[in-house]
Amino acid sequence: MDSFFIQKPDENTNMFIDFRTALAMYNFLTGDSSALSNWSYLDNQAIVILVILFSLLVFVYLMNLFIGLLNMAINKDNERVSYLKQKAEILTEIELFYLLPNQRRWKSWFPEVIYYYANVDRTREEIKRLISRDEWNADAFPEMIERFI
Repeated sequence: MDSFFIQKPDENTNMFIDFRTALAMYNFLTGDSSALSNWSYLDNQAIVILVILFSLLVFVYLMNLFIGLLNMAINKDNERVSYLKQKAEILTEIELFYLLPNQRRWKSWFPEVIYYYANVDRTREEIKRLISRDEWNADAFPEMIERFI
């Protein structure tokens, strides 16, 4: 009874012609070429050429998309680095050329010791990672390498 209402696919059935069968294109994008299984590749060399061209063009398009996204991420990082570098240059210029010698000696502006907080656990993990990769300079901190090994 179903054979009266549904046509069985054969070599003349085009799975890409109707919106209801547009899922065939999505399946083709994901690598499922069963929509082309009705045609023999030996008899239809145009289909082989189109499949190869489609695969290459999708690959090139996706690689360009990936390169563009990666480029945007690198530019964002470079903008931050450029900002910090320019800020350091401006502060250096202000300290050298626009401050009087007595202002440069003020301890409230230029303390001898600068306090910095670092997470101890993350610092130890980083030191262990550097030691395991032989990137840790043992001559600079010989007492630290003895504690962490």
